[in-house]
Amino acid sequence: MPDQPHPEPPAPAAETYLIAAHPDWSTSRVNGEVLEVVRSLPGVLVNDLYGSYPDYDIDVPLEQTRLAAARLVVLQFPVTWYSVPPLLKLWLDEVFAYGWAYGPGGEALRGKALWLVVSTGGPQDTYSPAGYNRFDFDAYLLPLRQVAHLCGMCWLPPMVLHGANGVTQARIVEHAAQVGERLRSWPAWVGAGIDTPGASADIPVSDRPPALVQRAP
Repeated sequence: MPDQPHPEPPAPAAETYLIAAHPDWSTSRVNGEVLEVVRSLPGVLVNDLYGSYPDYDIDVPLEQTRLAAARLVVLQFPVTWYSVPPLLKLWLDEVFAYGWAYGPGGEALRGKALWLVVSTGGPQDTYSPAGYNRFDFDAYLLPLRQVAHLCGMCWLPPMVLHGANGVTQARIVEHAAQVGERLRSWPAWVGAGIDTPGASADIPVSDRPPALVQRAP
């Protein structure tokens, strides 16, 4: 696995759009292995976010075009301070725009599926009331789950590898292969228990900062 796996700029659209967000691939044990697997899959457009936007200047129209063409949106990242890496947060802020992704006229993502492929440094048992992370891991995903709901997306059960700093290389390879198999066989593995989109949320303009409203398409 290369230290800095930055692929060539991908084609503009595909049925599955995977956003891989890792601030430093040279330190990655898990996500780099996953990236190597998913880059070879047909029908999957992979965007190494930090490779595409090292200056944090996101091409919003291009990203929205890719999202509009996709049926499955995958966010792949290491959990960072109980959240997403900073560039992925900026990507969400700018690309999931009011009037495009949600709010009046914001139907572009409606009916698409959102799947998280994430890793954590802490072992699974630390994500509990008795562990040092205090809460079940699902609690830390609620903001993203609400984003999916607000945008009318289907929330798929996330695929999580805990304890990334201590797992064996064999387990990492197994995890990456499982991610690849899920992507190859999607949507056959999607069963009961997922959130499905309901009615679009009616979010008035008055609830949005003026700058966001002005920027919205």
